[in-house]
Amino acid sequence: MRKILLGFILFALLISCDIINNTIQTIDVSNKGNAPALTNDEVISGLKEALQVGIKNSVELTSITDGFLKNETIRLPFPQDAIKVKEKAIEFGLSGQVEKFETTLNRAAEEATKEALPIFKEAILTMSVQDGFTILKGGDGAATKFLKDQTTAKLVAAFSPKVKEATSKVKLTESWTPIINRYNQAMTLTGGQKLNPDLDAYITEKAITGLFFMVEKEENKIRKDPAARVTDILMKVFGSITNK
Repeated sequence: MRKILLGFILFALLISCDIINNTIQTIDVSNKGNAPALTNDEVISGLKEALQVGIKNSVELTSITDGFLKNETIRLPFPQDAIKVKEKAIEFGLSGQVEKFETTLNRAAEEATKEALPIFKEAILTMSVQDGFTILKGGDGAATKFLKDQTTAKLVAAFSPKVKEATSKVKLTESWTPIINRYNQAMTLTGGQKLNPDLDAYITEKAITGLFFMVEKEENKIRKDPAARVTDILMKVFGSITNK
């Protein structure tokens, strides 16, 4: 009877030791290499940092000569609401003037974009973000889309004077006047509607749209390529969704 009792006690001790050992191992494994959880504030800081990096790179790429003109994805075409003007101008033998005008349109956008960086940076820093995790996990372009939705109206107001300065600097009116004058003269004779679109508004809209397109490309690069995460906060925040 005593032998049976001793055997039972030894068996119970062995089981207890095994349970304790497994528990210790579980604790060790669960804590091993476990990085601190991200806070919402850190995520928001990372998103804003990504947008700042994106706009800086985008401005550097677009504010140079041919930054808009030779980039087919953001190049400013002849204004759509004046496409009849273009058609008539070509019909009148003004193809060279049309080409010069389109080039000058893009030069104005390139010139205006030189002034874009502080405007966009201020918009990024002051935009209100409540749930950074939703944007972080929202996939490609989510942060750029949020910035666009939140700040476009303010950006247009701030960017418009820069565009007006740029159109004056590159003498856009000089390349536009011969085309529109010839068109409107023809409309006087035929009774058609005269046109003279707001070129500054057109350039403002297209330049901002082009910049957002480029920023989204930069954001997506940061999301996918660890080498594009040039600061600690970018590595921490975007590394959390790619495990890299």
